Amino acid sequence: MSDMSIDFRSDTVTRPSAGMRAAMAEAPVGDDVYGEDPSVAALEAQVAGMMGKAAGIYLPSGTQSNLVALLSHCARGEEFIAGQEAHCYKYEGGGAAVLGSIQPQPVENLSDGTMALAAIAAAIKPEDVHFARTRLLALENTIGGKVLPADFVAAATDLARAHGLSTHLDGARIFNAAVASGVEALALAAPFDSVSVCLSKGLGAPVGSVLVGTPELIEEAKRWRKMLGGGMRQAGIVAAAGLYALKNNVARLADDHARARRLAEGLGAHQAIAVEMPQTNIVFLKVDPAVAEAFSGHLEAEGIRVSGRYGAQRWVTHLDISDADVERALAVVDAFFKG
Repeated sequence: MSDMSIDFRSDTVTRPSAGMRAAMAEAPVGDDVYGEDPSVAALEAQVAGMMGKAAGIYLPSGTQSNLVALLSHCARGEEFIAGQEAHCYKYEGGGAAVLGSIQPQPVENLSDGTMALAAIAAAIKPEDVHFARTRLLALENTIGGKVLPADFVAAATDLARAHGLSTHLDGARIFNAAVASGVEALALAAPFDSVSVCLSKGLGAPVGSVLVGTPELIEEAKRWRKMLGGGMRQAGIVAAAGLYALKNNVARLADDHARARRLAEGLGAHQAIAVEMPQTNIVFLKVDPAVAEAFSGHLEAEGIRVSGRYGAQRWVTHLDISDADVERALAVVDAFFKG
């Protein structure tokens, strides 16, 4: 592999900047299990305020944040509705079912990331001893790099409330959605009872997510966090990275989106590559099977790291990817096809 590796695998691969490291080093800390870490408390209050919610809880990961939310909304023998492609259904190891005895009810995602309202309505169970009780609708924004249309979110959450369901938003990349749509995160979060916000993806913090909602929900979430082994002590050192990220790394997400579009345009110039034009920072593509294996090998040899196999690839831009990195990657791709 080339010594000049460029990592497009995910926006989770970023390393803390000098400014972020300084903030971490200087963070006031205390024992958060006792509720005495001022940096954690500041982060929880900051995210809750940005999402228009009353309270928040800091957790080690987005997966645990979603799991704690599901466990706080649903009891054993109840169910949540989510998209087939939703992270909380497809990519979190079945945690809600395994650890909470909560039944997932997946609904097909349409090409724009939405679900048919009729399909959601059909998935809601009647009150009958034969069925799990439907308690929650969980949406994700962005999903697969796509911003959920506002009219769909409004209609889906209205439908949920009409049936007495709570609503949860996996907002791991909610700030990407906000920057791409020009709609503040506060407005994107408004229709939901709880929101999970990840700090270690596009925002560039090394670890952590914040779950926000009502004080009652967050108290329940604290109990579940403890049972899941997620209570942390002097966590302010990493919480300070999240505070720094919220202050410095939100508006610059527009740069990631622009670089993703440049990547998509350059990759799509080759007949053997079918590219889906990105809305945010994630580029999906399919490579002609006749050259897919050789293409992947060429990228690896040249130090271009991407996710995927069998010709289906995902390229993700982030704060450690520069304009020069994008141009070098495209030059490597061009060289392969000129080969």
